[in-house]
Amino acid sequence: MTTAHDGARPDGGERRPDEEPLLRVENLQKYYESDNGFLDRLLGSRQYVKAVDGVSFEIYEGETLGLVGESGCGKSTVGRTLLQLVEPTGGTVYYRGRDITDLPDDELRDLRTEMQIVFQNPQSSLNPRLTINDIIGEALDVHGLAQGTTRDERIKELLERVGLSASHANRYPNEFSGGQLQRIGIARALAVEPDFVVCDEPVSALDVSVQAQILNLLDDLQDDLGLSYLFIAHDLSVVEHVSDRVAVMYLGEMAEIATPQELFTPPQHPYTEALLSAIPEPDPGWEADRIILEGSVPSPISPPSGCKFHTRCPRVIQPDAFELEQTEWRAVLDLVEEIAAGAVSVETAEALVAAGDAPDLPTAVRADHDVPETLSDPEAEAALASAVEAAVSAAPDPPETDVRETFASPCTTDDPTLREIDGGRAACHLFDPAHPDASPAVAPRQVVDGSSGPDGSRAESDD
Repeated sequence: MTTAHDGARPDGGERRPDEEPLLRVENLQKYYESDNGFLDRLLGSRQYVKAVDGVSFEIYEGETLGLVGESGCGKSTVGRTLLQLVEPTGGTVYYRGRDITDLPDDELRDLRTEMQIVFQNPQSSLNPRLTINDIIGEALDVHGLAQGTTRDERIKELLERVGLSASHANRYPNEFSGGQLQRIGIARALAVEPDFVVCDEPVSALDVSVQAQILNLLDDLQDDLGLSYLFIAHDLSVVEHVSDRVAVMYLGEMAEIATPQELFTPPQHPYTEALLSAIPEPDPGWEADRIILEGSVPSPISPPSGCKFHTRCPRVIQPDAFELEQTEWRAVLDLVEEIAAGAVSVETAEALVAAGDAPDLPTAVRADHDVPETLSDPEAEAALASAVEAAVSAAPDPPETDVRETFASPCTTDDPTLREIDGGRAACHLFDPAHPDASPAVAPRQVVDGSSGPDGSRAESDD
């Protein structure tokens, strides 16, 4: 994928054209072998879960890149893979211009002093048998950064920097609240004085009031220490608050990268638009214009061809030969996918006919998929009627053409590239200038200032 970056710096200035990113990720891949049992492995029938499938982005010094998406889309795997906590299947990670994907163990250990991680669940990421002094001091010991009284003073300094007391050093993790444990996790990451930190959903397991405290702490540490963050989350409102740019992932790939202002005004990628529509407003009279994505996320073992989002997208591009209403076309496409996969439920159709809800099997199949009895486009109607009739036939003749070819769309056949658009980058055929339906008009949304709370002040609360 072709990558680029926005011209603005986190401090509001302009980046130099020749400025190199602190971290650059190119076509990163991480596949896991699916355990299908001994027999499948013996016969060579291996399958792979494509957790991360060709991700590219960059992070600049002092910048926070927010990474959002549904659970299971590969966000945390991206963070762990670029830190080499798990070995990538493919792609390259550059840190300060240096390829770090194949470093020997001793050089990788030295790199840990520059790149760290704050884990999602502080209860499980801290050893319950060690005191806080030992938990934080372990990093100092491993890298030989401090010993004796200097070590103890460094630990106390770190605890106070993250808002805890130096006297907490001799306590155990079970004596702290969730917010305090996350502060300890942050202190442990800061012990080696890193320049880059992966924050892997650091506030998702915390109460809302405590989330605000942790977010403000991370913001202060960034200002004081010049840190760069990859901030992973599933809450767009949180990411908007902390990020200089936001990357949206879907099924192991990047869907969009933009500044929060660009992302919220207007949303570009249909998936991003659906995510934004799910954010509630703190207004009792607010009526949601919610975009409901039908179906479930496809399996990363066998993702769909073309755009991976096309199986749920409400704005899939139609074939040039047809002209249907978008809701009509979405229903037709779902039915076509089932017919092509041989997954049409004849039993369900028979039950509808037996109950008197449909006169025949083809009509029942269409009703079960919310497809009108007659499509508005005659050519599309003829092609679909033939395919449905063949699908419910007791002894169907081999089709002359694959029904997917008849209803083929760029969204179903071609993998979109992450391209520059008016306001960030998006991987969507709707913004491909080569396509006649490119650059559709999208109603703008009101921009919300993510740097403060609803009253313009920073959130305050206690752990």
